[in-house]
Amino acid sequence: MPIVKQYKKVASPWQRNNILIILIIINVLFLFVLLFIKTIYLILDHTTINFYSNVLNWFALPANIKGLLYRPWTLCSYMFSHVDIWQSLSNMVWLWGFGSILKNLVNSKKIIPIYLYGGWVGAAVYSIAINTIPALRAGVDSSFLLGASASVMSISIATTTLAPNYRIFPFIQGGIPLWVFTAIYLIINLISIPLNAPERWAQLGGGLIGFIFIWQLKKGNDWGKWMYTVCQSINSWFDPTNKKNSHRKTKPPPFKKTAILNQQKIDQLLDKINKHGYNALTQEEKDMLRKASEKL
Repeated sequence: MPIVKQYKKVASPWQRNNILIILIIINVLFLFVLLFIKTIYLILDHTTINFYSNVLNWFALPANIKGLLYRPWTLCSYMFSHVDIWQSLSNMVWLWGFGSILKNLVNSKKIIPIYLYGGWVGAAVYSIAINTIPALRAGVDSSFLLGASASVMSISIATTTLAPNYRIFPFIQGGIPLWVFTAIYLIINLISIPLNAPERWAQLGGGLIGFIFIWQLKKGNDWGKWMYTVCQSINSWFDPTNKKNSHRKTKPPPFKKTAILNQQKIDQLLDKINKHGYNALTQEEKDMLRKASEKL
């Protein structure tokens, strides 16, 4: 059950385990590395043809199924790779905007699975569309998918599905609903991408899985659990205190009196937020929401 924490102060970008910042940094690093290599090719060859064939092919998702079988890692690498500065900037701005809100609505660890599922499902829908739709099939051997657009679309739709009436800029007549910004984002995408571009199918797939992820989360099914388990296992490998602490006898934590949270109480608090705003909650109710959110 997602817990809404409206108007919460955004965490510092340098806060430990800030998953959103890590995602943006990875995207920016890929951009700089690819642009640097592209510049070298341009200086030496005076053309970027060899760059696309020798370098970018190893990062971009090929439309041709045979090419994908030879380079399966591109299912992950493509969603972090950009060679267009403006496309990268646009994706990162929207990722930061929607991701910050999502991080404040639910636990930040939900961002990674929504981002990855969006990229994977977007890639699947893109591949199916370009290999089966006659109008798109002509360019299957020369086409490829690149960029975080499908993943960002997944984040945006997931955030809007979770709280469409979440208010941004509350000082402007009580705030602007989130769905308005999502509509602006969709219109910008509609204008900037040609109608017959296969990339549209990738974004459609990303948005669809973002909606389904939140729909399942509301029903108590967290599709990201297996990712959390994998990440925790990997983190334990690099934890220098892991073995040391495993041999120490730890004392049980002292007894703490905590409020009992149930589904009915959470729903009542969420209804109160939607009707009267976050500031209408008492301090005790705010503490209850915060504790419930930390358990997600």
